[in-house]
Amino acid sequence: MSDADATPETPAHTRTALVTGASGGIGEEYARRLAQRGYALVVVARRHDLLADLADDVRERYGTAVEVLRADLGTSEGVAAVAARLAEDGTGELAPVDLLVNNAGRGDGGTFAEQDPAEIDAMIDLNVRAVLKLARAVLPVQIARRANGYKEGLGVVNVASMAGEIPVNPGGSVYGAGKKFVTLWSESVAAEVRGHGVHVTVVLPGFVRTDMTRGVQEQGMPAFAFVPKEHIVRDSLIAWSAGRSAVVSGPQYRAADGLLRLLPRPLIRAVARRMA
Repeated sequence: MSDADATPETPAHTRTALVTGASGGIGEEYARRLAQRGYALVVVARRHDLLADLADDVRERYGTAVEVLRADLGTSEGVAAVAARLAEDGTGELAPVDLLVNNAGRGDGGTFAEQDPAEIDAMIDLNVRAVLKLARAVLPVQIARRANGYKEGLGVVNVASMAGEIPVNPGGSVYGAGKKFVTLWSESVAAEVRGHGVHVTVVLPGFVRTDMTRGVQEQGMPAFAFVPKEHIVRDSLIAWSAGRSAVVSGPQYRAADGLLRLLPRPLIRAVARRMA
C-alpha cells in the first residue's frame, strides 16, 4: 500500500514508539514490552553497541522494525538529532512517532553546596531540558495527526520519580526538584492536550534495580524498597492507554505517596534536619 492509499483507519506506517535511555534498565524494558505490543521502535542512548544488541534481539524475538539512534541527550546536538526524528510527520519515508517515552536520566546526589556545578548543569540538561524539548518536538505533530483523523493512541510517557514527592530532600535536592518539575509540568501538559485526543502520563517510580541505584543496592537497601521494572512499565503503559495523567507503581510507594500528602510540612522538615 502506498502513502497515497492510506486513510486514518489504515495508516501507511506501523505504530512507532521512541524510547530514550533504551540501552538498559527501565528504558530497555519499555522497548521490549512495546515491541511485544506490536510497535516499531526508535531506540535512543549514548551506547551504540548496547542499542545494536537490543535491536538485534528485539527484531529476532518480535519481528518488529527497530531504528537505532545514538545520541547523548545531555548535549544540544544529541537533543536536536532526536527532536528532528520526533518532528517527522509521516509524509516522508520515516514513520511518525505515536508514543515518546522520555526515560533517559541521571541521578547525581550530594550536598548542594559541595556538588560540582558542571554536574548540576548536566543533570538539569538531561532530566529537565531534554524532556521538555523532546515533548515539544513531538506533541504538535501528534495533535495535527489526530486532527487529520488518525485513530491510534498518541502521546508521551515521562519518567519522573518519587524522589520529587519528598518535600525536603537533603542529599538529593537538585535531582528531586528536577523530577518534581517534570511531574507538575507533565500533568499541566496532559490537561492541555487532552482535548486533542493526545495522552501525556508521568510515572513516578521508587527504587528500581538499575545501574542508577547500584550504590543503594550495595549499601543494603531492603528488598521491599525495590519495584520490578516490569511492573513500572506495565503500570505506566496501562495508565497512558487509559488517559491517566500520573501513576505511582508499587503498593509501598502508593502508600508512601498518600502518607506524604497527609504529613504536615513542619514535621517533614524537622525529620529532614535530623537526617541531614
